[in-house]
Amino acid sequence: MTDAAKEKYLKMALVLFGVIFCLVYPLGIVWPAGWIWHGGEGQYYLQMIAGIYVTLGVFLIYASRNPQAHRSLIWFAIISSIVHAAIMAVQAIGDQHERGHLIGDVPALLLAAFVLWFLLPKNAET
Repeated sequence: MTDAAKEKYLKMALVLFGVIFCLVYPLGIVWPAGWIWHGGEGQYYLQMIAGIYVTLGVFLIYASRNPQAHRSLIWFAIISSIVHAAIMAVQAIGDQHERGHLIGDVPALLLAAFVLWFLLPKNAET
């Protein structure tokens, strides 16, 4: 894949994942088993996590205009998604009531991390 094609797809991926991150709250309402922890008890959790992801989503959309200028933000999205998914996976495996996350937000975060990592140029000069 050429560098120009990778940049084009990176810009598209940043917008796509940015929009998805902005939709965490509605996703939690539509499919609670895959997106909301503890059966939806305590809406404060959902509001808090949605606030964080909406903020990250908006900044990813903004970063799509010039990904090279926002590499640290993109790396934050990659690494934090991996860490968040790993913690959730361990917790979901340990609690049978939370197993839906293993087919919901855990793979979604890992997919976002992998796609952004794959498309991000590996050095600052490109």
